[in-house]
Amino acid sequence: MIRVTRLNGKPFVINAEMIETIDVTPDTIITLVNGKKYLVTESFEAIIDKVVEYRKLCRVLPND
Repeated sequence: MIRVTRLNGKPFVINAEMIETIDVTPDTIITLVNGKKYLVTESFEAIIDKVVEYRKLCRVLPND
């Protein structure tokens, strides 16, 4: 899960594994594989960085 911010300033989390595309129009739009779209304040680059960090963390955590 990655933390992002809605345009109204409220934070929420998105399952990084479900992200299909990220568009900039100029707002950043995250589209999930189920078709849901979210407008967020974070930049394209910031979201990519968050996903990379999330995936690194997943590799470090043990699988129980």
